[in-house]
Amino acid sequence: MKIDIFSDNVCPWCRIGKQNLFEALKQWGEKEQVTIHWRAFQLDPTLPEEGKPFQEALKHKFGGNPEQLEQMFGHVCKVGEACGVPFDFGKIDFMPNTLLSHQLIKITPLEDQTRIAEALLQAYFQDGRNIGDLDVLVNIAAENGFDADIIRHRLSNKEGLAEVEEDLEYARRAQITGVPYFIFNDRFAMSGAQPVQSFLQAFERISQDGRQ
Repeated sequence: MKIDIFSDNVCPWCRIGKQNLFEALKQWGEKEQVTIHWRAFQLDPTLPEEGKPFQEALKHKFGGNPEQLEQMFGHVCKVGEACGVPFDFGKIDFMPNTLLSHQLIKITPLEDQTRIAEALLQAYFQDGRNIGDLDVLVNIAAENGFDADIIRHRLSNKEGLAEVEEDLEYARRAQITGVPYFIFNDRFAMSGAQPVQSFLQAFERISQDGRQ
C-alpha cells in the first residue's frame, strides 16, 4: 500500500493525524508492505522567507483573540495527549516559513523521511525551535545521523526545492485546501486528523478493492 501524506511542519493536526495513522498501521499489522511518501503543503505560503513572530502570525490569521487562541491550543493539547503526542505552545516564539524544512525531508532517503518529519514536528511543537532557520535544520539532521556539512551544502543549493514546488502545485490542482490529507494507492483520499478506527476502515476498504 502506498500512502501519500500532504502535511505542513507547523500544523498541529498533521502531527496528530500522523500519530493516528501510524498507530492504525501498527494495529493493522504486516498484512502488506506500506510505502510512505511525504508531500509538502504550506498553510501560509504568504509568510516571508524569514518567517514572523508567532503572536504576530496568529493575530494575522485568527484576529488575535486571546480567549479563542487559548481554547484552540487547549483543544489541540487535549487531543494530542490522548494519542500520545505532547504540545508546548508556550515555547513557540516564531512562525517559520516551512519551505526549507520541506526541502530537508525531500533530500533525505525515502526510508528516513518519516523520521525526519517527526523530528521536525517535535522540534517545533515540543522544543519551540525555529524550523525555518538553516542552522536549526542542519542541527536536526545531524541529530538524526546525517552529515551536517553535506546537509547545509544541499539546502543552501536549493536541493529538494523543485520537488517541494511540484507537491505544492499538485495540491493546488487537486484543490487540497487543508492538511493533513492522505491519498492511498493514488485512488482513495482522506482529509483531516482522522481517528485510528477511520484509518483501519480505510485499510480494509483498500484491501478489499485490491482483491476485486
